[in-house]
Parts: sequence; C-alpha cells; structure tokens
Amino acid sequence: MAELELGQHCAVADCRQLDFLPFVCDGCSGIFCLQHRSRDAHGCSEVNIRNNSVKPDQHRSYPCSYRDCNGKELLPVLCPYCEKHFCLRHRHQSDHECEKLDTPKPRMAATQQLVKTIIDSKKSEEAKSKKCRGPKNSATAAKVALMKLKMHAFGDKSLPQTERIYFQVFLPKGNKEKSKPMFFCSKWSIGKVVDFAASLASLKNDNNKSTSQKLRLCHAASGEALPFQHTLETWLSDKDYPLYNGGNIILEYLNNDVLSIEDTESYFS
Repeated sequence: MAELELGQHCAVADCRQLDFLPFVCDGCSGIFCLQHRSRDAHGCSEVNIRNNSVKPDQHRSYPCSYRDCNGKELLPVLCPYCEKHFCLRHRHQSDHECEKLDTPKPRMAATQQLVKTIIDSKKSEEAKSKKCRGPKNSATAAKVALMKLKMHAFGDKSLPQTERIYFQVFLPKGNKEKSKPMFFCSKWSIGKVVDFAASLASLKNDNNKSTSQKLRLCHAASGEALPFQHTLETWLSDKDYPLYNGGNIILEYLNNDVLSIEDTESYFS
C-alpha cells in the first residue's frame, strides 16, 4: 500500500522539519516551518537583496541653474524643456527664463489693434447714421406714422385740416408718460407750440418767467433746440434737418446756455 505524502519539509537546510501546515514566505516564496516562518529566521534572500542594494546619497543636493540663485533641492527638479535643474522657486519656464520658452509674437498685438480700429470705426458710423438719418428714410417713416397719428392725436379740433401738422411728442425725461401724439397749426411759432404741448401733457411751463431752465422743443435727429420765434413752416421746409408731418419731436427742460440735446436716441429706446 502506498504511503500518503502529507505536509512539507522546511526549506532551511539545518532544519528540514516536516510540517503539516507549512508557511510560504511572501518574499522568496520558500516553504518554512513555524520556527523559521519569519524572514529574519530563515535569512530571506529578498531581504538580502534589499539590504545590499545601492542606497542613494543622503547628502547630495541639486543646485538651481538660474543665474544668481543659491537655492538647492534634495530631490532633482528638472525642467522638461531645457533639461536643467532648478529650485522650486524657479521651476517654471517663465520663472527661470527658459531658453526653450516661446515668446509671444508681435503679430498678435498688431491684429488686436486692427480689430479694435475696425470696431471703433463701425461704432462711429452707426452713431452718425442714427443722428443724421437720410431725408428719404425719415420722410417715408413719417408718412407711415402720420396715418396712425391722425387717429389718436390731441390738439385744437377747430384748426383746419389743411393747417394741421402731426407729431409724436416725446416728453421730458422723468415724466410718467413717455410720449403723446399731438397736432399743431403749421403757422404757429415754436414758442406757441411749446406752450400748447405743455398744456396738453400737463407739464410745468415757466417759459414766461426768468428761470434757469426753459421748456424747449428739440429736433429728434439733430437734438437742436428750435428757436422760439421760428414757425413750424420754417422747419418743415428746412433743407438740412427738416421736420416731417408725422415725425417725432422732443420736449425737454434745458438750461439757458444749452442749445441742444446730445443723446436723442435715449428718448426713443
């Protein structure tokens, strides 16, 4: 009858004890008994390899390559571009003025300036076009608006239809009502138009008093304050900046030394 092979012998030459529950070393993978199971007890070869391995020089340091810097590091801090050693302070390319660092090209600055010039030019053109619209466009818009104004405008109903001039009157800033459709007599002076419009819109009007501010009628395109003594007929036939029947005009309080409104577009937005 064949004998059963149970257990294994300890790998230590001087021991060779048969152990039914042997231990396997996780370092050298040898088989050992209870007495020699530790690495020190059986002189583990893995431990010897580690102990005999070359140890790094504990006293070595790596000086910084940046000029006039005396910094040192215990571990190498190597720039991957110029492959030189640096301290932590100068480890980045920009910090040590790396010879491999790409410098920004002046072409980019020139391109940015060109873009800025183009944008500024477009803004200037848009501002001019808003302030001085072509007479054809303004006249066409006024004709379209005139049909609506005739249906809702306030005014002196005793005026003959042939003498009526219709405007969308934009009221002074801060007024609860933004604008009001009105009609006036074409033969009236600008002063009378202002007085009549102020009455319809319930606006304070001290134009007959010596005050620092006057209620003025201003051109919707140029912003110019129209002289009180002129008539509507005069401005309806003006060559440069005519008023249009069905167009817009602005009422605003201005100081006596102010002759125009700068930002007319703010009244319509």
